[in-house]
Amino acid sequence: HCNFEFDLCGWKQDENDDFDWNLRTSSTRKMGTGPATDHTLRDPSGHYIFIRSSFLQLPGQKARISSPVLSRRNKDCKVCGGVVLSGILFYYHMYGAHIGSLIVYQRTTAKHEKILFNLTGNQGNFWQFKALILAGDGDEDFQVVFEGIAGKGPKDGIALDDLTLSREC
Repeated sequence: HCNFEFDLCGWKQDENDDFDWNLRTSSTRKMGTGPATDHTLRDPSGHYIFIRSSFLQLPGQKARISSPVLSRRNKDCKVCGGVVLSGILFYYHMYGAHIGSLIVYQRTTAKHEKILFNLTGNQGNFWQFKALILAGDGDEDFQVVFEGIAGKGPKDGIALDDLTLSREC
């Protein structure tokens, strides 16, 4: 579980992207950008990660952050029909007239990526919950990757908080 209150909890900025996700609080936000509070503490001093469209990023540029390498090679894994079932739970905030996109991938260590979630546009000025299933054959290690794509509005942003991977990972 990562609530970003102290650090990135082992999540790493991808090297092959255009800019980074930033750890921040609402109390340091500029007027009109980002959520008023984090999801964990529901307080302006709480932390989350955030990307913002700005004059520094062109529309379509990407920021990617990856989980630690995860494995399902565990004798206690839940298996259903030969497939190991695991999941990731998270909260996202996408607000702004010209917001970009949030894409979640499951990436194998061989760099094969499967899109699990793809959302574009204004989703409202509040935190929303999403749960995704991470399926696989149980043998190949993998990562979860969150990709934020910059939109056209200079005050539009995407925030993530409370990322939780199931015990099967």
